[in-house]
Amino acid sequence: MKSTSENRLPWIFRVVPALGSLRNYRSADAHADFVAGLTVAAVAVPQAMAYALAAGLPAEYGLYTAVVMTAVGALFSSSRQLINGPTNAISIAVLSVLSLLHGTEAKVEAAILLAFMVGVIQVVITLLRLGDLTRYISHSVIVGFTLGAATLLVLDQAKNLLGLKSMGGGHDNFVHQFWMTMTEGGSVHTTTLAVGLGSVAMVIGLRWVKNRPGMRLLPDLLITVLAMAAIVAWLGLDARGVAVVGEIPDRFPIPQTPGLNLELMRELSGGALAIAILGLLEAVAMAKALAARTRQKLDMNQLCLSEGIANFTGSFFQCYPGSGSLTRSAINQQAGAVTQWAGIVSAAAVAIIVVAFAPYARFIPRAALAGILIVSAWRMIDRHALVYHLRASRFDMMIVAVTAFSAVAISIQFCVLIGVFMSFLLSVARAGRMQATQFSIAPNGAIQERLPEDPSCNRVLIYGLEGELFFGATAALETHFRNIEQRIDQHTRAVVLRLKRARNADAVGMEVLDGFVERVRARGVQVILCGIRPDFARKLERVGLKDRAGYSVFFEDKARPTSTVRAIDFAFSLIDDPCESCHCGRKRPDKAPLHYVV
Repeated sequence: MKSTSENRLPWIFRVVPALGSLRNYRSADAHADFVAGLTVAAVAVPQAMAYALAAGLPAEYGLYTAVVMTAVGALFSSSRQLINGPTNAISIAVLSVLSLLHGTEAKVEAAILLAFMVGVIQVVITLLRLGDLTRYISHSVIVGFTLGAATLLVLDQAKNLLGLKSMGGGHDNFVHQFWMTMTEGGSVHTTTLAVGLGSVAMVIGLRWVKNRPGMRLLPDLLITVLAMAAIVAWLGLDARGVAVVGEIPDRFPIPQTPGLNLELMRELSGGALAIAILGLLEAVAMAKALAARTRQKLDMNQLCLSEGIANFTGSFFQCYPGSGSLTRSAINQQAGAVTQWAGIVSAAAVAIIVVAFAPYARFIPRAALAGILIVSAWRMIDRHALVYHLRASRFDMMIVAVTAFSAVAISIQFCVLIGVFMSFLLSVARAGRMQATQFSIAPNGAIQERLPEDPSCNRVLIYGLEGELFFGATAALETHFRNIEQRIDQHTRAVVLRLKRARNADAVGMEVLDGFVERVRARGVQVILCGIRPDFARKLERVGLKDRAGYSVFFEDKARPTSTVRAIDFAFSLIDDPCESCHCGRKRPDKAPLHYVV
């Protein structure tokens, strides 16, 4: 919820947070953002080209996305350090969605339309104020998706690393594509393999150097790409069969409306929904991680809006879908970025690099970009998080395993929907675990949880219910009520139900409660409800249960004694033959006063 001071800001500052950050902008902030933006651009150029190839698109479309989406996302994002643009996860999802299409032109057209659809879906999610629902999707979905996507990325890039001809056209199963390519794609091109493995070795070596003191901002990926391009040009390896990126336009496309092909939109709709959800989850997760370090307060709905506007706008500049980048956002924060303007500087720097150096990009070998992607796939998997989620609970382990397996065995876009569905499904099952606790009275008058060795009393049965009193808890609730009814015999005078920790009652939950009271009353036993909170009391009143015969209700308030103590005192007043073994005769003056200690 926004604070009062935030609500008083001019609307332009709320809708475009980057403008709001200029209100207290200093020259030191501008210098920090400029340095951070240039640092991110050095990483963004090779990454954008590699990710476009990973999505099955020409390299220039990754560069377009790294310029337009990064700039637009930075303007509208509530996170000061988040960098939008092409990402590993989204690229492999786009590749999966486009896998049934043939020809580069068809794939480019579909990818641009996909960005348009993803943007519209994300904007609609924002307008309906559904952005906060992302918090209810387990992070295990992201962990499982990342594992599956990294596996598929390696399978897809193996052909470029080995210099094989892809034989997987027309198949949406990546394992099948990989098998066909390995068995029918021809022999390994040793020169291409040497370039690819050299790129992997160079990235790993430069990353080791980068971890040394004072070398944190070393542009390891850019150096690797430039070095491999120089080697290819110097030795003429492109003439010897080493596949290169080819010509890249030294200008940006003229804005134009995406081709709104209704038949194609219908085919892409499932993938667009999955990518929209995945993109929001990825951006939200990264923004939260950055905010935890910078202590920044995030507006999640504004963050979702920025993702939607970035994708929507990008589709008019021939961009394919993107999201918040894990790698570039972390580099941006580590490089000292203060505001969203670091992202705008990065976008401008990428644009200048494209215009100035595009003619030289044709020497960049695809094997070098494949090596970068394979190293990125390895780093993409957070091994600590993976082990943690597999060990934490069966709930998390199941979501991770099913999401990762469905990514490899079914399709990358449906694995997201499957993971999200399982997350909600298992959450409902867990929310339906209603707990019932039996209480007993100690010699000192303490109302406490009953242990097996405590004396048994069948005059007054005291129970507390804890959990969500809604339709999902019906089975557990009926089981607890059945167990209570089995304990009722001819000596039982009252059943006390403490409902202070029973939350969010709905019609089904209250109907089950009412049925229990009716059955117990039919046996001549009084039912006493206590700990009733005001919101629960209003619901009982609205459905006509508050004044129903057979209830005695003690509402929760701040008075002493508490409603639980008053309810039990009332129940004991109904006893004519108290037990001597269990201290239930509280109406006798020689007994200590009741007090609730649970």
